[in-house]
Amino acid sequence: MQHDLIAQARTWLAEDPDPETRDELGALIEAGDTDELAARFAGTLQFGTAGLRGELGAGPMRMNRSVVIRAAAGLAAYLKARGQDGGLVVIGYDARYKSEDFARDTAAVMTGAGLRAAVLPRPLPTPVLAYAIRHLGAVAGVEVTASHNPPRDNGYKVYLGDGSQIVPPADGEIAAAIAAVGPLADVVRPEDGWEILGEEVLEAYLARTDAVLAPGSPRTARTVYTAMHGVGTSVLTAAFERAGFAAPVLVTEQAEPDPAFPTVAFPNPEEPGAMDLAFATARRAAPDLIVANDPDADRCAVAVPDTSVEGGWRMLRGDEVGALLAAHLVERGVSGVFAESIVSSSLLGRIAEKAGLGYEETLTGFKWIARVDGLRYGYEEALGYCVDPGGVRDKDGITAALLVVELASVLKEQGRTLLDLLDDLALAHGLHATDQLSVRVEDLTVIADAMARLREQPPTALAGLAVTSAEDLSRGTASLPPTDGLRYQLEGARVIVRPSGTEPKLKCYLEVVVPVADAASLPAARARSAELLAGIKRDLAAAAGI
Repeated sequence: MQHDLIAQARTWLAEDPDPETRDELGALIEAGDTDELAARFAGTLQFGTAGLRGELGAGPMRMNRSVVIRAAAGLAAYLKARGQDGGLVVIGYDARYKSEDFARDTAAVMTGAGLRAAVLPRPLPTPVLAYAIRHLGAVAGVEVTASHNPPRDNGYKVYLGDGSQIVPPADGEIAAAIAAVGPLADVVRPEDGWEILGEEVLEAYLARTDAVLAPGSPRTARTVYTAMHGVGTSVLTAAFERAGFAAPVLVTEQAEPDPAFPTVAFPNPEEPGAMDLAFATARRAAPDLIVANDPDADRCAVAVPDTSVEGGWRMLRGDEVGALLAAHLVERGVSGVFAESIVSSSLLGRIAEKAGLGYEETLTGFKWIARVDGLRYGYEEALGYCVDPGGVRDKDGITAALLVVELASVLKEQGRTLLDLLDDLALAHGLHATDQLSVRVEDLTVIADAMARLREQPPTALAGLAVTSAEDLSRGTASLPPTDGLRYQLEGARVIVRPSGTEPKLKCYLEVVVPVADAASLPAARARSAELLAGIKRDLAAAAGI
């Protein structure tokens, strides 16, 4: 067994085009580190609806140039099998370790396979790549990014020519084509022949961002902004300048791209501590709001002044921002369909219904939301918002930021705030409060065991609320294809449990709805919702054994 493992590693080493990972793997072989080799050769990174994502390093269970070249060759074969030989593939990348290398390898493979390849001019936000696919008439797009994952990770996200991320059956067919790739020596990779795009593609994207704002709307709100060590700063500040907003005050420690993400444990605005520097900057600058992007700038986080919390600033939940943007668009008189994933707050449906707009729920992920017919606005609780589906069929943290700052400006002119509008929504529709129980694991069997336990012994009550229905979403529903998840309806609450598609996490999404008679009842309703959410979290953790 040990001999087979060493032989497998030596075979991989002989093909590896990257001196860094060759040295790394050679050292492991030399040291006879069979435990580490076994982890790296336990299988292959699975290509799914998020493409590829994993830790950087040598071997088939890590992200590296060998894995990326195979992925690109499989994608090229898939496209050619569908008659798209000679079609254009656009490639974007973020500022993580190896991102530019992976983008260049992808361009070389596409060119060698008889497709045309064009690479964005520098590390840019993921939504710029999603925009460029349709803008340039490409047959596919690739974004090299691990979004908000830890510094040691990278990833490979695939879009087809409609500008949306891949969904079944395309993901399975591309995975099969990747598995069929032979020796790397047989993958043709010329030294050149692809195009490096100029700044005009970014200019076209920026020109489009203006369209999300109402002509003549106020532009007076003042903002603190953090790019979280990612690629958002230059694009967001350019978009703000075009729109006529005051330049945001930058969180200077996090403004420039840095793949080490030195000031945060996880470069995700939702993670504890990630926004501390932004809060400190805001206490000095006294803006109307804080806006944050994740490292590839497809997500947008918002924080607001709140004297009732320690430090004076409060992060809004993704569901709160999702409802605020929906209310703003309704006030502007938009038409079309509002859509969200099943793990997001049911408040969006109530806002759409009252406004006479269409509404749809989808599976988790913008790959599903972006495909809703007639989509005008879509969001997901994990800080993702699609406010210009005609331009970007994916979440876009730049245009979402513009729209939320426009809303803050409109409210500022009225002497009101985003928190005041949230109060209005609670009075109109009931207080919709959400929370999440999220468990990060080292051992993925913990997640499988928790899901099995909940399937075998579903809870009958949580926080004293009776469970009125329990659905196993792996069987599909009348409106949703099958997915690995569980949904519980309670009296005045809802719970969804699912493994994360991009991280080693079990995620449980909680929502309670508390009726509100009048403004004076809001504090009591908030206290009741917090009590219920804490109780649901406690009882659900016990039921799942986590």
